[in-house]
Amino acid sequence: MSRRVRQKCSNSEEKDQTNVSLETLDSGCLNSATAFGVDWTTLPDDTVIQLFSILNYRDRASLASTCRVFRLLGFLPCLWESLDLRSHKFDTASAISLSSRCKNLRRLKFHAAGCADAIVSLQARALREISGDFCRDISDAALSVIAARHEKLESIHLGPDACERISSDAIKALANCCPRLSRLWMSGVREVNGDAINALAKHCSQLKDVGFMESDKIDEAALGNLSSVKFLSVAGTRNLKWGSVVQVWGRLPNLVGLDVSRTDVNLSAVTRFLSSFPNLKVLFTLNCPVFEGEVDGNTMTNQKGRILFSFLCDMLKGVASLFTDNSENVNDVFQYWRRLKNRDKNLDEIVFWIEWVLSHSLLRIAENNQKEFDDFWLMQGAALLLSLLQSSQEEVQERAATAVATFVVIDDENATVDCLRAEAILRGDGICLLLNLARSCQEGLQSEAAKAIANLSIDSKVAKAVAKNGGINILADLAKSMNRLVAEEAAGGLWNLSVGDEHKCAIAEAGGIKALVDLILKWPSSTDGLLERATGALANLGADEKCSMEVAAAGGVHALVMLAQTCNSEGVQEQAARALANLAAHGDSNSNNAAIGQEAGALEALVQLTYSQNEGVRQEAAGALWNLSFDDKNREAISAAGGVEALVALAQSSLSASQGLQERAAGALWGLSVSETNSIAIGRQGGIAPLIALACSDIEDVHETAAGALWNLAFYRDNALCIIQDDGVQPLIHLCSSSTSKMARFMAALALVYMFDGRIDAAVPVGPSPSSQGCSKTPNVDGVGRMALKHVDEFVISFYDPQTFYVAAASLAPTALAQIAEAIRIPEAGHLRCSGAEIDRFVRMLRDPSSTLRSCSAFALLQASTCSPSSVYYKCVYICLIFILKFN
Repeated sequence: MSRRVRQKCSNSEEKDQTNVSLETLDSGCLNSATAFGVDWTTLPDDTVIQLFSILNYRDRASLASTCRVFRLLGFLPCLWESLDLRSHKFDTASAISLSSRCKNLRRLKFHAAGCADAIVSLQARALREISGDFCRDISDAALSVIAARHEKLESIHLGPDACERISSDAIKALANCCPRLSRLWMSGVREVNGDAINALAKHCSQLKDVGFMESDKIDEAALGNLSSVKFLSVAGTRNLKWGSVVQVWGRLPNLVGLDVSRTDVNLSAVTRFLSSFPNLKVLFTLNCPVFEGEVDGNTMTNQKGRILFSFLCDMLKGVASLFTDNSENVNDVFQYWRRLKNRDKNLDEIVFWIEWVLSHSLLRIAENNQKEFDDFWLMQGAALLLSLLQSSQEEVQERAATAVATFVVIDDENATVDCLRAEAILRGDGICLLLNLARSCQEGLQSEAAKAIANLSIDSKVAKAVAKNGGINILADLAKSMNRLVAEEAAGGLWNLSVGDEHKCAIAEAGGIKALVDLILKWPSSTDGLLERATGALANLGADEKCSMEVAAAGGVHALVMLAQTCNSEGVQEQAARALANLAAHGDSNSNNAAIGQEAGALEALVQLTYSQNEGVRQEAAGALWNLSFDDKNREAISAAGGVEALVALAQSSLSASQGLQERAAGALWGLSVSETNSIAIGRQGGIAPLIALACSDIEDVHETAAGALWNLAFYRDNALCIIQDDGVQPLIHLCSSSTSKMARFMAALALVYMFDGRIDAAVPVGPSPSSQGCSKTPNVDGVGRMALKHVDEFVISFYDPQTFYVAAASLAPTALAQIAEAIRIPEAGHLRCSGAEIDRFVRMLRDPSSTLRSCSAFALLQASTCSPSSVYYKCVYICLIFILKFN
């Protein structure tokens, strides 16, 4: 495929993350802090601090290492209140190197696997908020240690992946150690028992926001003891007893927001929530099949000051009901609220929670990607995501961008998106919103925004909008990021944009080619996701001749060959081979073909890839060898590298494979068979039988390339004899008379002419066939030959009307002869290369007693003349030759 879409990052990528050590800060300073005549150390401290504040920690460290002044300012505690280490390898050694700067650290984001000791090693005793992704490996012991060392924690968010190893014991430890806790959100805790919940009620008096999502079991009665809670989410939780829930939770004095999305809540419970809970203002029931099956949409309307979030309601209109003014008349009530100058604090708290829960719910719905949600996405879901992209909460923006990247995808493997959904984002000015997020200094936002842009850009209309709004330059810059996830998603965006021919030059002008090549050279072969995207983009760009030269000039040939040699990822191997194939596809118009052959180990690596277990890798490697075989030196070098044996084996194994693999296997053998040595070697290695089988294919591209290979092979007597012995005559006759491809008919005719021009004796032994039970037979070659040449004769005659031809030839009028010549010409034949030996053979046939051989050789010479700048005069000469030889 030419492109790939991507949804969420997988936990398996953590091993590839960049180490966060900041030891460069201790490596000394530069002697001069000047550049281009400007002394940067003279900038006011406030300006430098502001500059530091918009940099990620890595760039901050680099800037701090430039001089003593910046080093001192870079250590200021105010710059180290927040760290996002999700895209980095966060281990104990890295944490120790950061610890001296983390005394005032307040907020920490991380990938949770194996990082409990590292969090403790930060010595960030003032830590207030932690947010962890990929929490499957966090155990009770690890979370308990984190809680014990950070008693000032106020917010803990672990998810959205399941916390499979966390139990109620760890929740009790949190309650005992973190009395200031005000928000606790955890996903996938299998059981939350009464003891754990009661511990929270007893020790965490400031707990306002609780979320236990996707749990198997929750003690709903104990949740009624959380008297301080204002916002409660049990989305995706199973086995709740709704009759008990209504009675118990109704006693919660401060409950303002309740989320029961993705549960089996019923209409009766929802009705009682709205009527019996005195302070409840917001109720989420998104994707609740039981409730939605029972309710009539007309009966569930939002009351003033209360909102029901359901697929059956207008959600934006519901949010507007929270306000007492004329907000119902605005299109985006969230944006209206953000612009209010005098906002109510309690209302702000509610709307912030709505954004938080809504972003979670929409992301979950997008991940399920069910067809039944099409109407929801088009009617209001896309508009909600666009509004959330503008939230002041960074986490909400990230989840909204991830949801956009996810909900447009129909088939990730085949790079297919829903055009209606993509264009709904386009109509809502979503491209500009995403590009603005991609410009953010926050790497998490950059990564998710680039992912959304990449997936949306599969739609051609969106791709044009991305290019028009400067997206190519933004992605090219992000591809240079030291953050692997950012660079990976940016490369994915360039991969998808590079599918369109109109974007290729723009990517080159933006420095995208150099950035992509540098990614391959900079990142290790284990970062297969990034390398596959970068290589895929270069493969698309290499299809353009001008861009292919820039790829080579940027060191792309070396980089791609290196991947083909060393990378074990099949996705990377496939794209590297495809890129080399495209770079070599421009023939004599540039030097890339020869340059690839001259790169050490390139041809050997491609030959080895034809043995891959992955069909896509084998197909692209064969395609690369096919294109490279157009160079004389490459052709012989491929053979010397074992290419003949490899490609014959590939052709033999491709008979039940895809059309693309069959075509490229036959094409590569066709390319190698131009050489006499290779042609003979192909015959001896058993390459003729699979080519005959491929010539029987109904697929035009497959039987055409097989016919081309058999044409070259038949030039040599032993091969021609082998074709006859392997029952190859009848398939060639069938192609000559029946193929829809003129080229296939032409090359099959030439193969037959080579076989029956008198070089083979009248009777030859034929190997065993299925019908002969292993017994050889001696056919009448004269009879088979006459039948074959009869079809060749019909093929030649089919290109002209004899009467019209006779009149034109008799008159010798140049215009009439030129018209006849043009009618006979096969345009694609101009790409064929006939050797001097083949031309000599055709010329000798002009004197053959057989009129069929004479006319076919003249016909072939006419086609060969189109390869060079022949004049109309020479074409007329060939026409006259055909006339004289045929009719005199």
